[in-house]
Amino acid sequence: MRFLIAVFLGLALLAGIVVYVLNRPATGTEAPAEGALADSVDSPWWTDADRLVDVDGVRTRVRIEGPDDAPALIMVHGFSHSLESWDAWADALSADYRVVRMDLPGHGLTGPDPQARYSVPQTVEFLDGLMGALEIDRATLIGNSLGGLVAWRQAAANPDRVDRLVLLSPGGFSINGVTEDPVPVPMGVQFYLTQAPQPIITAATGALYGDPSAMPPGTAERVLELMRGDGVGPAMVERLRVFTLPEPGADLAQVQAPTLIMWGEADVIIPPAHGPQFATAIPDARLITYPGLGHVVHEEAPASTLADLRAFLVED
Repeated sequence: MRFLIAVFLGLALLAGIVVYVLNRPATGTEAPAEGALADSVDSPWWTDADRLVDVDGVRTRVRIEGPDDAPALIMVHGFSHSLESWDAWADALSADYRVVRMDLPGHGLTGPDPQARYSVPQTVEFLDGLMGALEIDRATLIGNSLGGLVAWRQAAANPDRVDRLVLLSPGGFSINGVTEDPVPVPMGVQFYLTQAPQPIITAATGALYGDPSAMPPGTAERVLELMRGDGVGPAMVERLRVFTLPEPGADLAQVQAPTLIMWGEADVIIPPAHGPQFATAIPDARLITYPGLGHVVHEEAPASTLADLRAFLVED
């Protein structure tokens, strides 16, 4: 999960506050609210490929590209981000696959869940419900960070719905003191999610990359604008308040789908040492690691990671 751990948050927070205080813009830093969806979504991030899908009361932004009769790939983004995280992969894969991605509840243009259902089990139910709403019986699930945690738990709970599983630095094993019990959300993290100005967002987003200069232009600005959507920041705080990581070994053993695990060796968000643990716990799994890359290998090195993904998707 793209959990805002102290290793980079403290540095980003201190640096960003100093810059903000010294250079506070007169017009403010918050973008217009974009998370509360209406029948017509007025947002620069909305495209003709987007649609609104009701998933048990959550009006979900979904983007579908590629042939309707092609094998389905469902991509699930990480914490505090949005479906744009998958742009590079989706652009390349949509010629051959039906690529489906969404903004998770409490994120992006989906916005808050009216019933505040943000726990991991509830998000797994959301993903299963989305597949049902889209009439997708089976698919390959692809998830990064929080999205990887949701994807593998869906594969464990509903193995008949998952053809293959691709996990990029997934959540699962305990980090930051989180176990079967949640931990209090630090004030600094709450500030980050609800009030942080652009310098802090830029620093924290850059920490997801092994080389921050590899971050695509405009990424940090998009992250800030979507986080400032109506109710989105508080919804993310609430997700962290109920976030748990129970010991995953027994559940990982229930994953039946062939699984590709991809991990950047310079990931500072979820330890790369968790990669071999996943590969051991999942019965049919293979781990590929990438020197120098960070937490979002699909964004940082789309060409090389796509080559590995394509090879996996066509294996017998």
